[in-house]
Amino acid sequence: MQQEEDGRQRKLGPLASLFSRSLFARRVKDNRSVEQRDPGWKLFGKVPPREGPVKDPKRIQKEYETKSGRAGPGNPTSPRQSVRKNLDFEPLSTTALILEDRPANLPAKPAEEAQKHRQQYEEMVAQAKKRELKDAQKKKKQLEDRCKLEDSIGSAAQTWNQEILPNWSTMCTSRRVRDLWWQGIPPSVRGKVWSLAVGNDLNITHELYSICLARAKEKWKTTPAPSSETETEDAGSSDRESSLELIKLDISRTFPQLCIFQQGGPYHDVLHSILGAYTCYRPDVGYVQGMSFIAAVLILNLDTADAFIAFANLLNKPCQMAFFRVDHSLMLTYFAAFEVFFEENLPKLFAHFKKNNLTPDIYLIDWIFTLYSKSLPLDLACRVWDVFCRDGEEFLFRTALGLLRLYQDVLTCMDFIHMAQFLTRLPDLIPAEQLFQHIAAVHMTSRNRKWGQVQSINYSHRLHIKCLSNKHRNDLGKCKLQL
Repeated sequence: MQQEEDGRQRKLGPLASLFSRSLFARRVKDNRSVEQRDPGWKLFGKVPPREGPVKDPKRIQKEYETKSGRAGPGNPTSPRQSVRKNLDFEPLSTTALILEDRPANLPAKPAEEAQKHRQQYEEMVAQAKKRELKDAQKKKKQLEDRCKLEDSIGSAAQTWNQEILPNWSTMCTSRRVRDLWWQGIPPSVRGKVWSLAVGNDLNITHELYSICLARAKEKWKTTPAPSSETETEDAGSSDRESSLELIKLDISRTFPQLCIFQQGGPYHDVLHSILGAYTCYRPDVGYVQGMSFIAAVLILNLDTADAFIAFANLLNKPCQMAFFRVDHSLMLTYFAAFEVFFEENLPKLFAHFKKNNLTPDIYLIDWIFTLYSKSLPLDLACRVWDVFCRDGEEFLFRTALGLLRLYQDVLTCMDFIHMAQFLTRLPDLIPAEQLFQHIAAVHMTSRNRKWGQVQSINYSHRLHIKCLSNKHRNDLGKCKLQL
């Protein structure tokens, strides 16, 4: 055997010196103490654990409770239970820091400097604890408010379902129902209440919606791609075709943050169907930008056919019809009536707007066209819709005054450009309760006249001026003929 081993070594030749070296570290078999090394990454094998005294877990927990002031006979609960109960969060980012002296190879700190650093460290930890305790209290309050809101919504939904909706005709105008209405309709019954409040004066049925939708689909199939040649076609046909094309372009801009109405989204086809059916139902109106937001809000709260019925009846209201048909003279009467109540409620801000020549059409048109669904957060816009369905067009302009009242301190410090930019793009976070408090503080009476009376007076006055101007124009024409 010894000879065979010697023979193998002779056959290896020059490789013998290579294999005689130790390529991989061997474990020391004897019981002698191993030299202490710093732990680090190793390519092969495991990292050897750092040797040191092992502490008992109970002792560690006791030391922690002693430092945090939780130990004692009257506080037998564990730290985790105490955290859950008292929301006393520890700022781990700072308390985990350990204040140590300099390494041994560096000069020691002077006593004054060490004391200063220790004091700074303690102040940093105290500030962090105070800040995180404040955040914990804020989160706790938010959680409590959310629980209260959920409880109130649940009880309100039960009241609406069991008491109000079964007796709608007799209870819808009662004081109690109006108060519940102002607080916001629960989402589970919101669509039903909207349908009842808006009504169906047009007597639209589900079958009529199906017929209009079928016509719209046929029109989509036969409508060619937009080109310059279509401009020479029949006016009514081209208007309808342009409406159908505009719908396709405008749907992608509807609530883009939700990603449910865009191409491939779950409500894209539903929104497209309702808007297309409406253009066939009212070809004289067609599609106007802003309608998609109104239809989208209804889709989120109603079934498709019911959403179409509410949509058509909603747009048939005088204010919406004036805006969507772009009746300039009637729109001006609404703006004039709005300015009457604007000056009555916010005289300083009204004077500031007049000084900077900021007219209501700059910011009101977008608010009225979309019923605030584009300008306000969706949940807040739905609350505005709740009261709008109850009070009608007056509440749209009252909401506008409430927004101006909420931000009047900010607006009075702005010039024309910044005011226009601010009002056309409101803040993303608007406190709902504060806004409704400001809306409630708006008085919709001017010289003992309510909104409807002021608006009708302005309308009559504008008609009178229009008649005088037409008469004056006719008189001038007669004079020219005589000459």
